[in-house]
Amino acid sequence: MTDAPLLPMLIERFFTQRLIHQRNASPHTVASYRDTFRLLFRFAQRTLNKPPSSLDLVDLDAPFVIAFLEDLAASRIIGVATRNLRLTAIRAFFRFIAFEEPAYSAQIQRILAIPGKLHEKREVHFLSRAEIEAILAAPDRLTWLGRRDYTLLLLAVQTGLRLSELTSLDRDAVTLGAVSHVLCLGKGRKERRTPLTRHTRTALRVWLKEPVRGGASALFPNMHGGRLSPDAVQFLLAKHVRSARERCPSLYHKRVSPHVLRHTAAMELLQAGVDISVIALWLGHESIQTTQAYLHAHIALKTAALAKLQPLHSRRAARFEPEDQLLAFLDAL
Repeated sequence: MTDAPLLPMLIERFFTQRLIHQRNASPHTVASYRDTFRLLFRFAQRTLNKPPSSLDLVDLDAPFVIAFLEDLAASRIIGVATRNLRLTAIRAFFRFIAFEEPAYSAQIQRILAIPGKLHEKREVHFLSRAEIEAILAAPDRLTWLGRRDYTLLLLAVQTGLRLSELTSLDRDAVTLGAVSHVLCLGKGRKERRTPLTRHTRTALRVWLKEPVRGGASALFPNMHGGRLSPDAVQFLLAKHVRSARERCPSLYHKRVSPHVLRHTAAMELLQAGVDISVIALWLGHESIQTTQAYLHAHIALKTAALAKLQPLHSRRAARFEPEDQLLAFLDAL
């Protein structure tokens, strides 16, 4: 087969038609998939001595994809999660061409059969109530920056919004009234409304009365009225955590990121007895299995469950019965 012009055409259609037009994929997803294929084509150029525009579809077979993933792990020292993310992008492309070019079905099936690697789930880190209060007390609310930072951190720890969701909020995303909530656009371009507590509602009402800087539409702008970058939010959080350590020493032993604030919001809900399925909706999780991690991490819930167990010594000892001969035979193997 001679398919020199086929691969570039399929790549272009995959991004423009499948991802952007048909699936309406978010810019984050498009960028992630784009980076995967940039790395893949650079690897092909280095190992096959072919420029990307000259690659044949048959060049991207299962052994080549496996070699690419192994090279990523060795040369870029990526983790298993990143490796699986790259494989997900490649699988999505080959699922697309399964309908476009069924003649390559055998090659496609072998690539789709490449398994993702299992990896240990990282422990969920979250803050105690005392640590939350210490961080919220750190910003100097006599200044504009301090009031902005305080309101941003309070909203983050109460709603559990992702960092990208937090920085993309506009002023009109906040509704204050009988049913106060904040509207955000989450993963997969899914809109999500998160209710606000009375305390957060009051803080937002005060913040929205602040003079708008530079005609800013962002809910939490920078000094010039522009939108805060993710790095800026991480910087301001780190600054206030350093200050909060003086009144709450336990923060010295914790690495606090915006995502830890999201975990903290989930744990606060869990501690309050909110059902796990509701927490999944609250956080915008695609699957409830993602939310199950909070159940595993919450030692207080496990301790409470242990307290409900009947002590072992209160049970009557079971009467000894001789082992079944067949089972004894199998055990002896």
